[in-house]
Amino acid sequence: MTDDPWWPFSGRDGLGQARQGTVPEPNRPHHPWAGNVPRRPAQRRLRRMDQPVNLSQALASFEQIYSPRIVAHVNDYDVKIAHTHGEHVWHVHDDTDEFFLALDGQFDVALRSADGTERTVTLRVGDVFVVPRGTEHKPSSPGGAILMFEPTGTSSTGNTAGAVPEHVDSTAGHPLS
Repeated sequence: MTDDPWWPFSGRDGLGQARQGTVPEPNRPHHPWAGNVPRRPAQRRLRRMDQPVNLSQALASFEQIYSPRIVAHVNDYDVKIAHTHGEHVWHVHDDTDEFFLALDGQFDVALRSADGTERTVTLRVGDVFVVPRGTEHKPSSPGGAILMFEPTGTSSTGNTAGAVPEHVDSTAGHPLS
């Protein structure tokens, strides 16, 4: 048996030897089905979270729409909040899914499939939706707020083919003041 508590995920056999076909990283669990994904540098973290963040207060601390604020970090992911109103821009995230949780109001996500057909998903308070990686989409809202969960460094406008409207902030997120 092994002394490694992460043994099933460590990329090593029960005897401490690397399993064939894996390149485990030291002191990091390895999920065999996901491969070894490199971590982003720790210096990208904006602040250490040692106190709870109240989302209502966080949203009240800024007014800009489609200008996400980073409220927390989970491993290599940012938890972001944003006010929404009006049209965003058609864009795609080639390398990641995009998670949305409607915190206030209504949030619509238009989706365009590879064959050009479009459909719209409507989120109301408490609804969640994940846009699969590689799916062209355009958020819009009559007014509301959302929470997003995506890898650190992911741009709010992904790979945009067209011009970004002035009211849309093309950013990987701003620190929460």
